[in-house]
Amino acid sequence: MATLLLRANDVLKLLDMPAVIEAVEQAFKDLGNGQAQMPPKSYLVLDRGDFRAMAASIPEAVAMKWVNVHPQNPSGGLPTVMAIMVYNDPDTGYPVAIMDATHITAYRTGATAAIASKYLARQDSQTLGIIGAGRQAYTQILAHTHMFDFKLIKAFDLSRSRVERLIESFPENRIEACSLQEAAIADIVCTLTPAREPFLKKGWIMPGTHINAIGADAEGKEELEPAILKGAVVIVDDIRQAGMAGEINVPISNGIFSVDEVHGTLSEVIISSKQGRRDGSEITVFDSTGIAIEDVAVAKYVYEKAKKEMASYISLDIIEAKQQ
Repeated sequence: MATLLLRANDVLKLLDMPAVIEAVEQAFKDLGNGQAQMPPKSYLVLDRGDFRAMAASIPEAVAMKWVNVHPQNPSGGLPTVMAIMVYNDPDTGYPVAIMDATHITAYRTGATAAIASKYLARQDSQTLGIIGAGRQAYTQILAHTHMFDFKLIKAFDLSRSRVERLIESFPENRIEACSLQEAAIADIVCTLTPAREPFLKKGWIMPGTHINAIGADAEGKEELEPAILKGAVVIVDDIRQAGMAGEINVPISNGIFSVDEVHGTLSEVIISSKQGRRDGSEITVFDSTGIAIEDVAVAKYVYEKAKKEMASYISLDIIEAKQQ
C-alpha cells in the first residue's frame, strides 16, 4: 500500500465549504448516535504556545491531528495555527494519507460554527458580527454566508488593516468596519480572538442574539463576560473539553458558572435529543473548543476526493497513451 502525501496547497484545492459543512454535520450526528469515538484533546503547553493531539474515529474513518497554537506567529510571517493529519485505514491501521491540516482546521471550525448557527440562531438572522479579523474570520464568513442571507456583516479587529483585507476579500458581501460594541450588536456574533480577559459585554447583546464563542480553546482563555453565559442557553461541542479549555473554563474555575448549567451538546441538538432555541428572544451561546470528529470528517472527504481525482488523471493518461 502507498501513503498519499497532501501538502497545504493540495488540500486547499480539494476543500469545498458546502461539502465540508455536510461532512461535519454528519460527524456530529454520528457522535450523537454513538457511532463515533473521541478521547479528550491532549495538550502540551510551552512558554510561547501549545500543541494538541486530537484523535477520533467516525464510520469508515480514523485519524489523528497534531496541531499548534502560537499567537505570536503572524508577526514572523507564520500562521497562528498549523497542523498535520495522519489518516489511517480503519481495518488494517495502515497510514493511507498524511496531509497538511492547517486549512482543514480553519474550514472545519467555520463550518461547525455555521452549523451551530443553523440550529441555534434565529432563521431570519440578517446581520453577522465578526470580532477578530484573522484567518478564522474568512472561513466564518464563507460558511455563514452559505447558510444565511445577510444584509450586513460587521467586522472589528484591533488592526484596521486586517479588517480592510477582510472586506477586500469578500466584494460580493456588504462588510463594514465598526467598533467592538457595534460588532456585538448583530443577530449572530462570532468571537475569534485569543483573549484572556472577557471583552464582550452583556449590556451590548440584543435579545435573540446567537453567539459563537470560538477563541477560547485553551485553559485561561475567555472572551465573554460571564453574565452572558448566566442568562443564555449554552451549548458546547464537548462537555469535557469545554469545561477544561472552552469559554466556560474560566467562569467554572472562578465558581461563577457550573457544568450543570450547560444546556447540552451540539450533537444532542442536531439529533433532537435536546432542544436548542425555544423562542426568538433567547440568547444562545455555542462554546466551540474544536473537536477531533470535525477534523476526521473533513480528512475523509479530502482523502476520498483526492483518490477520485487521481483516478481520473490516471484514466486520462491511459486514454491519451492509447490515442498516441
